[in-house]
Amino acid sequence: MLIAKGKLIAIGGAEDKGTDLESGKIQRNNLNFFELGILTRVVEEAGGPLCRIEVITTASMIPYEVGDNYLNAFGKIGCTNIGVMHIRNRADAASDDYAERISKCDVVMFSGGNQLRLSSTFGGTEFFQKIMDRYINEENFIVAGTSAGAMAMSNTMIYEGNATRAHLKGEVKITTGLGFMNDVIFDSHFEKRGRFGRLAQAVAANPSCIGIGLGEDTGMIVTGGNMMEAIGSGLVMIIDGHDILHSNIADIPDGNPISLQNLKVHFCEHGNGYLVKERKFLLNAREGSVIKKQVDVE
Repeated sequence: MLIAKGKLIAIGGAEDKGTDLESGKIQRNNLNFFELGILTRVVEEAGGPLCRIEVITTASMIPYEVGDNYLNAFGKIGCTNIGVMHIRNRADAASDDYAERISKCDVVMFSGGNQLRLSSTFGGTEFFQKIMDRYINEENFIVAGTSAGAMAMSNTMIYEGNATRAHLKGEVKITTGLGFMNDVIFDSHFEKRGRFGRLAQAVAANPSCIGIGLGEDTGMIVTGGNMMEAIGSGLVMIIDGHDILHSNIADIPDGNPISLQNLKVHFCEHGNGYLVKERKFLLNAREGSVIKKQVDVE
């Protein structure tokens, strides 16, 4: 099995991505960016403030505001080599200029918004394949994403699901994501928006996948497509359905409550980690990473 050499940084989000603006609920000056500590870690992983970062705003319906927000936020931590790609459709993604910029950057950062815009815009494109090839083959290449940008990272992706009705079969909609990581399902704004039931149903329907619920101002750094380290100030919840003993999800009509037995849950704070393939909680992710490397060498 091919092991990716690059890193994923999936962030739970905290800033508005433009989706609420479509319904007129907020004003454009209310873009409330997530804490800079998360971005600082992204920059550290990329080698420092001189790294080249390309922000992709495709998921958002207010791309210029979101792009400026990233420029300002990265600027506060000393980064000036930042580009923004306002790719709105598949024709834009075919631009030679964007392809060249992707080949030269150190970090690709997907903004929040609507994750279905990401999968439908980039799926099957040469532009996306360039990103995937670099992620698989280059140790220092980073793919980061917040909110929708994080949710689209997995092969199995939630694209819709009201938290108040997520305990009912059929209320959680799933499709294929960008596929940087298999056998996981990411969800964002996890505890703030009460999304436990949503992710639990997604895992119940796909028990081979590990559910990763990302809190706001919180993220997971993933190395080798397997080793995860929690970063930030909040909570990451891991939902493991491998050992489910009872599930009614295949047998009940849509709209009925689901029933599950033996669903496993782990809470990860800053510094904790998780090995996806081994389904193992790590108290000290960095220490676990060193041990894992030693075992691999031996």
